[in-house]
Formats: sequence, structure tokens, C-alpha cells
Amino acid sequence: MPPPPLFSPPPLRLRHAAAFALVLAAAFALFFLAFSPSTTTSSPPSYGHRLPTLVDLTLVHGAKEKGAVCLDGTPPGYHWMPGFGDGSDKWLLHLEGGSWCRNLTWCDQRKRTSLGSSAYMERAEFVGILSDDQSQNPDFYNWNKVKIRYCDGASFSGNVEEEEQHGTRFFFRGQRIWEAIMTELLPKGLARAKQAFLTGCSAGGLSTYIHCDEFRALLPKDSTVKCLADGGFFLDVEDISGRRYMRGFYNDVARLQHLRKRFPGCSSDMEPGQCFFPQQVAKSITTPMFILNPAYDVWQVEHVLSPDGSDPQNLWQNCRMDITKCDTKQLEILQGFRKSLLDAISEFKKKRDWGMFIDSCFIHCQSMKSLAWHSPSASRINNKTIAEAVGDWFFDRREVKDIDCEYPCNPTCYNVVLEQPYPEE
Repeated sequence: MPPPPLFSPPPLRLRHAAAFALVLAAAFALFFLAFSPSTTTSSPPSYGHRLPTLVDLTLVHGAKEKGAVCLDGTPPGYHWMPGFGDGSDKWLLHLEGGSWCRNLTWCDQRKRTSLGSSAYMERAEFVGILSDDQSQNPDFYNWNKVKIRYCDGASFSGNVEEEEQHGTRFFFRGQRIWEAIMTELLPKGLARAKQAFLTGCSAGGLSTYIHCDEFRALLPKDSTVKCLADGGFFLDVEDISGRRYMRGFYNDVARLQHLRKRFPGCSSDMEPGQCFFPQQVAKSITTPMFILNPAYDVWQVEHVLSPDGSDPQNLWQNCRMDITKCDTKQLEILQGFRKSLLDAISEFKKKRDWGMFIDSCFIHCQSMKSLAWHSPSASRINNKTIAEAVGDWFFDRREVKDIDCEYPCNPTCYNVVLEQPYPEE
């Protein structure tokens, strides 16, 4: 805070003291702005004494011959940080997120980004659940860790043989990409893993639901294998205009990439997009699963609850970017959205070996943000950070079914304030 107004010149030594106090106040203000959750944008700062480790990209060997390629036909890629110490025979895989492409126009745009072509992929920062810093990632820091890049547009689930689409070549081969990467990692040590953890956030969280049991089947029967989906429990609910926008979106993705055949257990009287929602996919999972989701997921608030076209007067514009700007009526709708999530996961809460951490924060993909995963300012439920809760569950230290109270009850919440909307694709 600046000093109060002065009405007469103070002595010289007092002026020096005041100047020094002003410098200290400015330094404190800069520190607060840098680390305060309430002022942070969608890219929060990292905690710790060193910068995140950068890991090089590895392209999948022989991917083109297998037809396991990105949207543009380039080989897919991943980043591998070998484990060390007692983590040498333990593996954590993370499936990258990045929404989906619902039509050829959107998929064509993705072909010119890392979400559709490995030609645009660069080295990756390993933070949060991928960090090799014990202070940031106490239970998994020394494991083999792999970040699997996402470039197929349908959560690693499509397998369309045809390449020609209206005169342009597209490769919808997400399932083949998954299989090719697993085939490459198994002889690198994954096949001998004593413990293995499949994780993913956003569209990668949905991928985790889709591939969890397949992952379990690849590994030794006596190994401990579990899965975690972060920010991936997308809801099939009405938006603020009364439409089911997300179901229509998923219908387009499912038709484009022929996904109904990927989910043969899905009822024939359901729309193809309904088969793609986690609530449906998760019903058949037998491997232990951890559901990590904010009750007020910022991506879902923008694209599921109040998507383009649902708010012609832009009444939700400020609320979408900053939950503290939501009015009473909007908060009431958000509380209803939270109830829809709790209702949707209620059947999984009954599964003894499943875990969950549902906080009251306005955020998306918490396991991949060092501040949100495990830091002095991380959100807590029952005085446990997400990293501590996930570790407790994975290692059977306690049962973890942590569900927060309604916003704004949790003062530890890290709530993002967006400078611009989250991209839909």
C-alpha cells in the first residue's frame, strides 16, 4: 500500500524510509499479482526452485506403414522421461487433451497445428503429475513418464480406412495411434511395469475412460494398474438455451469418424454421440478409476453450458471468463450444473476401488498445472491437495471419495480468470 498523503515535507530520513517502504510495497504487490489465484489467467505460474524439465519429441517408428498417423498423415509422437531409483519399473502415461473436430473444416484447421500434425509438435514441459521434482509431485516424480500427443481429433478412438474426404486427404486413425504407441512402449519397459498409471486431461481424460481397460490388458496380471481422468467427465445436459449442444457436437464427431462401431455396447436407440460421453463409456470399465473434475469446469461452462448461439445477448460473457462476475441467476444455474455432475457420477461413487476428487473450483485440467496439482496455493479438500488425494488412492492409503461443498465455500480454490475464451477446437 502507498503511504498516506503528506501535507508538509517530512524530514529527509523519513522521506528515505518512506521510499524504502514504497519499494517493499511494490515488490509485494508484484509478488501477489504473480501468484494470487484470483488474478491468474489460464496459464498459472509454476512453483518450485527450478524450471520445468523439457522433454524431446519421439516420433513413432513405422507408424506410416501401420496407418497409425495424425490427421495430415504425419507420424504421431510422444515424450518419454525415463524413471530412476525405485521408480525405474513404474510407468505413468498421460494422454494429451485438445477438444475434437466435428467436421472437415475444423479437422482441416487442426492439420496446421500440433493437434493434427506432428510437424508442429515441439518439446514438452513436464509439470504437475509429469514433474520430476519431488516437491511438486511427491508420489510419481521418479517414475517413467510419457506424454502422448493428441493429433487425431477424436480422443484416440477413430479407425476409418478411407483417406479421401471430399477431395482432401484426412486420416482418422486415433485407435491405431494408441495401439502403435503402446506397441513401441511395451519393449521399452512398460511390459515389465510393477505399477502403471494411465492418465489424461480434457479430451485426453475422455481417452483415458475409453482406453483404461485396454491399458490394463497389456500389462502383467500381478502389476498394479489404475487410471485417472482429469477434467474429462463431459456432461450430456441442456445448455442455457434449452438445446443439448454437446450431444450435437459429439454426434458430428461420431459420424465423421465412424465411432458407433467403436462402442458396440452402446444401445441402438441412442444417438451416436451419446455413446461418446464418459457417463456411458465408464459403465463398462472394470479397472480402478479416479475421477478428477472441478464442479465448475471452466471449459464446460463455456462450451457445454453456454456455447456459441445459446447467449445472443452476451449476458454470460463475463461469467464465462471469471466466476466472480456471475450474477445470482447465473450462480443458480451453475449450482444446477454441479448437481448434474454429482448425479452423473453417483453410480461410480459406489464402486469401492474407484476414487474421486470433485472440488468447487473454476478451472480445467488440474493435474497438468503445477500450482493446482500440488503447491502452497493448491486447492484442498479435507486439507489434502489433489496430488496427495490421488497418491492416497493409488497406493491404498485411504479411500478417497472427496466431494467439495458448493462455490464459493472453499477458500483454497484456485479459480482461473481468463483473458480470452477457451478455444473450442
